[in-house]
Amino acid sequence: MTPGRPVPPPRAQPISPVDRPASPANSDDLLAGNRLAAAYGAVSDNSGLVPLTLARRAPKDDDVEIAIDFCGLCHSDVHATRGEWGSQHYPLVPGHEIVGTVSRVGSAVDDFSPGDLVGVGCMVDSCRECESCLEGLEQYCENGMTGTYGAPDARNGGSVTQGGYSSAVVVDRRYVVHVPGNLDPAAVAPLLCAGVTTFSPLRHFNVEEGDVVGVVGLGGLGHMAVKLAKAMGAVVKVFTTSESKVPAALELGADEVILSADKDAMAAAGRSIDVIIDTVAAPHDLNPFFRTLRRDGALFQLGLPSEAMPPVNPGALIRRRIAYAGSLIGGIAETQEMLDFCAEHGVVADIEIVRADQLNEAYDRMVAGDVKYRFVLDTSTLQAPAKEANA
Repeated sequence: MTPGRPVPPPRAQPISPVDRPASPANSDDLLAGNRLAAAYGAVSDNSGLVPLTLARRAPKDDDVEIAIDFCGLCHSDVHATRGEWGSQHYPLVPGHEIVGTVSRVGSAVDDFSPGDLVGVGCMVDSCRECESCLEGLEQYCENGMTGTYGAPDARNGGSVTQGGYSSAVVVDRRYVVHVPGNLDPAAVAPLLCAGVTTFSPLRHFNVEEGDVVGVVGLGGLGHMAVKLAKAMGAVVKVFTTSESKVPAALELGADEVILSADKDAMAAAGRSIDVIIDTVAAPHDLNPFFRTLRRDGALFQLGLPSEAMPPVNPGALIRRRIAYAGSLIGGIAETQEMLDFCAEHGVVADIEIVRADQLNEAYDRMVAGDVKYRFVLDTSTLQAPAKEANA
């Protein structure tokens, strides 16, 4: 086990000046040849999700048009549409776990064809020129990646991106991945966020057979961390505050479940774990978890609490050369690697499919933690688009 696994080679290359699309004279030029798409989104921070109609651009030379079949629901969608992460551009159509079928491609696209099953994750562009982009780490783009929804799209006239709770989307081919045909496409959708978010730190730490992985929390991210770590051959120990989650963790493949509120159980786990994947998005004390790590172990923070965390004791890190790190989704090449790995090992998310008219109820259930483990929207249940776009 060697920290610092090499990053996969990049798929996105910098654009030469002659390849840069010229800025359109006006936004109407972008709508020439567009297609209307049915969607659900928010029109204000307290509107809930309502039917909308989007104008999707016609594919440019490097674009792939996708007829969306499924889109996963991420907890970040709730925060964004409800304005809990600051001001948003409304109307806002969320969704960054997109699986669908290619319907059209631009003239310069040779790696995707109509009929291909494909996916789009949390980003649809980046600068393609900074060090991170050139190393295949577009999620850390030093000039800011372009999110799949709610982000100004510099290459398309500054229009705000709209996400996957819709019947179609158009994305630059560099940010589209192939979905293996042996996996359930609905259950693949959450892999494009929750899957790669947990896969990336496990790969970065080069987890392999015989290593011991701890997983803190057993929600959407946590259940994927368990499945992926087990597929890599690791021994998996789940930390939870809830005794009721013990059977569920064992059913997912965990080798041991540790109640983190039990001081004796935590003491017994001391110095037994190589890497911890912490998925909890609420403030919690990390120091007891550091004590469970072996020398040269690492704790990766994936959950993003909205309030301050209790302070970390530096001594806990220093005494055993422990690393405390963060990790953000994954690059495009790594997302493809993750999907291929999942296809090889038969790994998908545990899902509950919802109709469009159940989206608001699903949001409330996510907030209440009432889902095992991810909701996925079946876009065939969307209404027909209106005659004119209203988002």
